Amino acid sequence: MDKHTKNTILRDLSILYIEDEENIRKNITATLELLVFKVFAVASYEKAIEAFNLNKIDIIISDINLQGKTGLDFCKEIRVDNLVIPIVLLTAHLDTNYLLDATKLKLVDYLIKPIDFKTLHNVLIKCVDELLVQNMFKIKFMNETEFDINMKVLLNNKKEDIKLTSNELLLLEYLIKNSYRVVPHLEIKTKIWEKPEEVSDSALKNLLNKLRKKIGKEAIDNISGVGFRLIYQH
Repeated sequence: MDKHTKNTILRDLSILYIEDEENIRKNITATLELLVFKVFAVASYEKAIEAFNLNKIDIIISDINLQGKTGLDFCKEIRVDNLVIPIVLLTAHLDTNYLLDATKLKLVDYLIKPIDFKTLHNVLIKCVDELLVQNMFKIKFMNETEFDINMKVLLNNKKEDIKLTSNELLLLEYLIKNSYRVVPHLEIKTKIWEKPEEVSDSALKNLLNKLRKKIGKEAIDNISGVGFRLIYQH
């Protein structure tokens, strides 16, 4: 797979970034936002655990030296239940004790700060490679259908192709990208149709129901008066 395709994949991913120094966190977050879809930037172990549990996270980048529990503690906690998510650790100084401990975590890389754009970009491409190897670009729904994000294909439990209309595909991809939040009705209309102001609520409801028939009724949660959120197996 060429680098252009990997960059396209990268732009659909979400990163959890942990750094307790505010200026560094702001600068690296701004850089990451040029490369990926969503950055969840937090300053502590506790906030990192909360963000990981509440959101769809594809890659973890963490400084080692946090106040209180360390980035290493956080990554060890994640590895208890998740052996495949790509993890990159950052540090201001190469500490052999930390390095020996970190090698047990199956890291994508261990980088010394400060980090330039090229280094950060390259390590994210390595993370995409790791995700491809781990076959992590598939989302499975409660009715056992499976959507391949990379190939844009929906399969049933017999691995047979389930046809999606262009609007159904747009809707599904947008809900996947925004699965960390409830997506408002108007936002969905704006994403799917060229003239959202002319689209009735019944037309939107009809599209949602058609997609539900393919991925399961429970896969799209309706938050009354607010919007919709995608539910899938983690």
